[in-house]
Amino acid sequence: GTAATIAGRAPLAFGAESEGIPSTLARLLTADGPTSVERTEFPLTHLGVAWTEGAGPRVRLRTVEGWQPWQAVTGCSAGRDGGVGAGRGGLLVADGALGYEIADLVGSVQVGELNLVDGPRRLLQIVGELTATLAGLPLRYRSRAGWGADEDLRFAESGAELWPAEYFPVQTLTVHHTATRNDDPDPAATVRAIYHDHTVVRGFGDIGYHLLIDQRGVIYEGRSSGADPVPVFGGTATDGRLQMSNGAHVVGFNAGNVGIALLGDFRSAAPSTAAIDSLVRVIRVLTAACRLDPTGTTAYVNPISGATATV
Repeated sequence: GTAATIAGRAPLAFGAESEGIPSTLARLLTADGPTSVERTEFPLTHLGVAWTEGAGPRVRLRTVEGWQPWQAVTGCSAGRDGGVGAGRGGLLVADGALGYEIADLVGSVQVGELNLVDGPRRLLQIVGELTATLAGLPLRYRSRAGWGADEDLRFAESGAELWPAEYFPVQTLTVHHTATRNDDPDPAATVRAIYHDHTVVRGFGDIGYHLLIDQRGVIYEGRSSGADPVPVFGGTATDGRLQMSNGAHVVGFNAGNVGIALLGDFRSAAPSTAAIDSLVRVIRVLTAACRLDPTGTTAYVNPISGATATV
């Protein structure tokens, strides 16, 4: 009952992306305190900020209309098991910023300047949706190629993979929100921004989430799971359970824990009905495939470190 298959679907109508996806324009900087003022080399769509010390910096953006109000960086404590990569980080929507100032710096801060829409367009082999069947249930999703993942980011100049996949039976699922904008006009670009932020700015080597869901209910493949084209998983355990590719979404508690992220900021607003419907569908498929009770309790044990939690 845990066999997984995959099938192609006709491409969806995602505007100009059906003709190609823009290459990411990016610059990675290190800022040292207490403040740092930078002028960008290209207009920004996003700004990634990652740090290991302190409560987090404040940022103000400079646009053609001048300096904008200060805003705190909403820091997420995601990370790989073992402490690889920056301890906390956040992604800001920059909307054409030409410069920025970062204040309240403690130690060195990694800053990633990103433009996800204006780079040269590149054609990809797969643009559209696929359907994976897990435990007899279909799950439609956009593959990494479909949202424009630049797979070169996952490899060092030597050709070595920065974060090779490790596989573990699934014990639990964790649902996040990305604290990015609601009513996102280009969710695929936001996924590419999160990917670059996690992979390069925060130093994980890949995106930390296994699946992401936008406000229209579109599901995106996250963390690379190896040669097997089915998202999240790669092979089966000796007892027949599907094994997930280890992610980086709950630091210290990743192995055996599938991470699902809703695109948007839901501290003061609710997700869309379409997003919730897709989330329920994802949980239904994953719990069936992984033999989990979605209303039950799990005594989680990290198979790498031995860390425990009752969830």
